[in-house]
Amino acid sequence: MVRVRSPAVAALAALAVLATAAPAAAMPRQIDVAALAGAPIVDPPIDWRASRAVGRPFAGRLVRGVQLPAQGVDFWTYDWGTRATPNRPWRRWGTDRLVRRVLTVLRDFRIANPGAARVGVADLSRPHGGAFGRNFGGLGHASHQNGLDADIVYPRSDRLEEPIRDHREVDRALAQDLVDRFVEAGARNVWTGPRLHLRGPAGVVEDLVHHDDHLHVRIR
Repeated sequence: MVRVRSPAVAALAALAVLATAAPAAAMPRQIDVAALAGAPIVDPPIDWRASRAVGRPFAGRLVRGVQLPAQGVDFWTYDWGTRATPNRPWRRWGTDRLVRRVLTVLRDFRIANPGAARVGVADLSRPHGGAFGRNFGGLGHASHQNGLDADIVYPRSDRLEEPIRDHREVDRALAQDLVDRFVEAGARNVWTGPRLHLRGPAGVVEDLVHHDDHLHVRIR
């Protein structure tokens, strides 16, 4: 009897053969085969529409928001409430400008760093914005209320698609690259962890407690 393998299994088998056949010098970075198995080949479709951020990030709402997919070619999502991936659908809403900005930065980051894993994206806003406190899971957010905020999980030194559990797991060079790219893309604020010593323009890039496992981006 001939066993037929799915294309995904066949692709993983081919990767395994290449991994064992290639010399160590040719593979300077760890490959997360499980992540490759779950990564889509093309980005899922997005229902784009003109959005409106009402009020302020800490006292506002979101009108006609756009939902970030559960994962894409360049990103995966993480849920602060369940401590699992993917992030639940109702936690992945933002303005069309925010979603486009995040996707563009992450795409350019992956192009510039082809050996890097996909980047984790945690909370944006709720479908219609509004309060997003502790009662919604995790530490909660004082802001993230009008679709202009996004939490981005720092790249790990081991290249795995997992959350940061200790600040020493962060690849600081790649994390700094992400910070720089969001600044160049016009971010209003980028908050980073005090123990990471990431840098950027004064008044834009700032240290903030509880941010040693992710950076918090706010667009204009």
